[in-house]
Amino acid sequence: MEYVIEGTEVSDNAWLLREPSPFAKARLFCIPYSGCGASMYRHWPEYIGKIEVCPIQPPGRENRFHEPTYTSYEQLAENLNEALLPYMDRPFAFFGHCGSALPSYEASVQLMQNGGPLPSHLFISSQVAPHEGPYGRFLELDDQGLAAEIELLINKMGGKPLPDIIELNTGIMRSDLEANRRYTRSGPQALDFPLTAIGWNGDQEVDPSLLAGWSEYGQASFKVLDGDHHQFLQAPMELLGTIAEAMRPHI
Repeated sequence: MEYVIEGTEVSDNAWLLREPSPFAKARLFCIPYSGCGASMYRHWPEYIGKIEVCPIQPPGRENRFHEPTYTSYEQLAENLNEALLPYMDRPFAFFGHCGSALPSYEASVQLMQNGGPLPSHLFISSQVAPHEGPYGRFLELDDQGLAAEIELLINKMGGKPLPDIIELNTGIMRSDLEANRRYTRSGPQALDFPLTAIGWNGDQEVDPSLLAGWSEYGQASFKVLDGDHHQFLQAPMELLGTIAEAMRPHI
């Protein structure tokens, strides 16, 4: 399996950092989690084999900080699907970790309900099933606690936690967490395509056993990989291999 990082042109689509290649055999749309932007995936390769990795940039953060952020996962999913529709012309999948797993699921459901192109796969990491949420320690933190978590995350991403950046991201994370808190479902909405729920054996935020509820969402498979809650940031080979293996039948 070949994992490639190479340069491409900047996209005119605000939701994408770079213009997707017309030669990609499949695309993986990676949504950043609460309080973060597309740079969360800076250490991911541009390609996983023949699958192009497409980091998503939601409004209200990084180069879109001047735009209003979303207020609900339903709104985020609707706007995201509209923006990505031209790039859903070949097999594609969503990847979401923790808070971003839920809008990844919501975007998938909306495509299914509205007769749009269907994902070939949905990849969920470190998130309980929607009907079992909201869940997570971050939901109970005050702004000081969130700021500390953001500083830790910036350090893990290899950045410099400047006070202004921490303050800005704290507000974004607070808004994102409110969207998470409001996103509840009375029961599972089964998908018409497979999903893989990924847990991490060192994850102290979301124990892998808590992902079992995804079994009610259709054709679900489960993987427990080595690492803590933030291990996905480094694009470990075991994670990339899991994605490549699940997408292989669709390429």
